Amino acid sequence: MEECKHCHTGGNEVEEHEEEMSLKKIIIAAVLFALGLAVEHIPLAFLNEYLSFLGNGADASRIFSGVIYLAAYLVCGKNVVIGALQNLFKGKILDEQFLMTIASLGAVFTGEFPEAVAVMLFYQVGEYFQDYAVDKSRDSIQALMNIRPDTADVIRNGKTVTVDACDVKTGETVVVKPGERIPVDGIITKGKTFIDNSALTGESVPLEVFEGNEVFSGAINTASVIEIKAVRIAEESAATRILHLVEESAAKKAKSERFITRFSKVYTPIVCALAAAVAVIPPLVLKFGFPQLFAQYGWNVWIYRALIFLVVSCPCAIVISVPLTFFGGIGAGSRQGILVKGSGALETLATIKTAVFDKTGTLTKGVFVVTDVHCLHPEKFPEDELIAIAAHAEIYSNHPAAKSLKAAHHGECCSLAKVTDAQEISGEGIKVCLDGKTVLAGNEQLMQNQNVTGYEKCSMTDAGTVVHVAVDGEYAGHIIISDRTKEDAAQAVKELHSLGVNKIVMLTGDNQTTAEAVAKETGVDEFYSNLLPQDKVTKVEELISQLNDGRKKRGALAFAGDGINDAPVLARADVGIAMGGLGADAAIESADVVIMDDEPSKIAAAIRTSRKTLSIVKQNIIFSLAVKIAIMVLGAAGIANMWLAVFGDTGVAVLAILNAMRATAKVKKS
Repeated sequence: MEECKHCHTGGNEVEEHEEEMSLKKIIIAAVLFALGLAVEHIPLAFLNEYLSFLGNGADASRIFSGVIYLAAYLVCGKNVVIGALQNLFKGKILDEQFLMTIASLGAVFTGEFPEAVAVMLFYQVGEYFQDYAVDKSRDSIQALMNIRPDTADVIRNGKTVTVDACDVKTGETVVVKPGERIPVDGIITKGKTFIDNSALTGESVPLEVFEGNEVFSGAINTASVIEIKAVRIAEESAATRILHLVEESAAKKAKSERFITRFSKVYTPIVCALAAAVAVIPPLVLKFGFPQLFAQYGWNVWIYRALIFLVVSCPCAIVISVPLTFFGGIGAGSRQGILVKGSGALETLATIKTAVFDKTGTLTKGVFVVTDVHCLHPEKFPEDELIAIAAHAEIYSNHPAAKSLKAAHHGECCSLAKVTDAQEISGEGIKVCLDGKTVLAGNEQLMQNQNVTGYEKCSMTDAGTVVHVAVDGEYAGHIIISDRTKEDAAQAVKELHSLGVNKIVMLTGDNQTTAEAVAKETGVDEFYSNLLPQDKVTKVEELISQLNDGRKKRGALAFAGDGINDAPVLARADVGIAMGGLGADAAIESADVVIMDDEPSKIAAAIRTSRKTLSIVKQNIIFSLAVKIAIMVLGAAGIANMWLAVFGDTGVAVLAILNAMRATAKVKKS
């Protein structure tokens, strides 16, 4: 059977073997390097007579130490030199391997054998630390994403058989035992249990689920055996989609990363030219202008200083640490249930000054329930009858309000009701023929346009969605359907304000009264109601234009939404944030950030992670450049030696990498 690419990952064993070999080379080279230093400083004059064939000036200590240094150099530097030569033929001349090769061979030329080995040895140490840090970041994300089992127990022909998770077909029944991960997205058809969604959403509290509830691949069944009907194949499951998002995000570059790429292409040739100038211009000036000084500060002195210049100038610390920091920030977000599609989005999150929220499903739960019933003629249309009429009228509708009416009805007569001539009136409601009677169910505009007699407005100022009902042109009453605000909605708004988000706006297609009630409860600064999807795009564009001060932009705008109707706005915003993205394919495709649960407060966590990541990036850039420039100046002045140059390159790179790894930690609330 062909292996499913989504079930297994390859290459880890090869990478581990390469890392192990690299570490062995570093240890062997370090031992030889230490032995060479020891031999160089041990008096071996008694052996000089045995080396007389090399001349009267033969120095046994220097010869033996030189042989050991050569062995150490070959162990740790051979691949670097070969890589530099190969890059020459590829047109990649001024890379770090080229700089290390020139610097080390130059040190050999000037007789500084220990420095030549040190350059290569510490360069390899820096490379090892880089690989180790990248692997740690990758492993943390892989551990997070390794959330779907390779196999599934499927009922086929009345028997439970174990198959590859990628072979489970839509509609098949899968058995999930306690302690097992759910292999595919599905609907529970038998049993009830508690599931752990922490790998998917970051939420550690187990969720109780029953028959009819949807569960997602990667969640852990913690209580009892359940059977689920697969609704998606493995390649389309929640876990696979999340994995793809994380993998794609690592490949997308931020502005800072693109800056470093451009910076390296300009920076490296400049420092090479400056190094060449240090090697050539001063000795020529001294030779022809100050011959006495030239005898003391000749070619060797200035070539050595130029080599120092070259070693310290290598931009490894910046080139390595910046993408590594962004990678760590993306991983930190993933562990909190926040998926950021690339470091570009992560960088933009830090500059958000305006946050715009959709209402239903974003600030509210999107779960509508009947909260009140007002009957105009209770003797003719009592509450149960009014709800039944409305539920029958909405029998073919999948609108959340229709679902809430059906849920409130609890009747078994729906299959017996004769509903014909159903006509949906856009923006108003529905008109049907129910058991021979004309029934209208919808908003105030429907009642007015249909000239319903006895119609009256709802007097409740905090009402939710109001469904007015009329039978044969006579007003029967209205039903109030309310959505509930999420528990952390007000907290999310408060946290965003504390992070310096100046304006928080709510957009909704709902009525003015409902929008005002939610706005008051959550504490948003502004709200706009009765909006169509295209109206939301227009409003977001207006808000973006308000952030522009002439040619300078004073911050970014983020929009958070959850449904397919929000996709255009998510794409238009500077940062589109999909709420509850496990089930909203259109939102996932359009958004830059996916909050894997329904908690709007996670947006503040995403901003904190972004700002911490950018802070570390700036720290590494400033620190690296400051140290390098200082050592360059000192080296050109003859104050710094090759050892300090090695620290300025590899030492700074190691420190920058260690600092970059801080980005992988979760950011605490200030």
